[in-house]
Amino acid sequence: QVQLVQSGGGLVQAGGSLRLSCAASGSSFSINSMGWYRQGPGNQRDLVASFTTDGSPNYADDVKGRFTISRDNAKNTVYLEMNSLKPEDSAVYVCYAAAALHAIGGTRYLDVWGQGTLVTVSS
Repeated sequence: QVQLVQSGGGLVQAGGSLRLSCAASGSSFSINSMGWYRQGPGNQRDLVASFTTDGSPNYADDVKGRFTISRDNAKNTVYLEMNSLKPEDSAVYVCYAAAALHAIGGTRYLDVWGQGTLVTVSS
């Protein structure tokens, strides 16, 4: 199995910054892609930022220029640096990974989600 453990988040004033981290752990696995979603009051998850298949960062239009996604492949960790935060950025941020589990019998692909972390931006 693969687990994602998130850290960071919390309460910040508008214009402030926060940094989220998400670390993948497990055995005999590899990560194909990682990214961040945010979940609003209706529980819909919207993509915030991710890495495309060629490794390029991809952002939602409303966070471009303010958020930066980065990763440490050696640590299987992805980060989300959030600057110039706005009240409308308030949400539960959930980390995502497309993972592959390697076994003698073959490889199994699965989607893994983190536990979510609340980000609240006050006006």
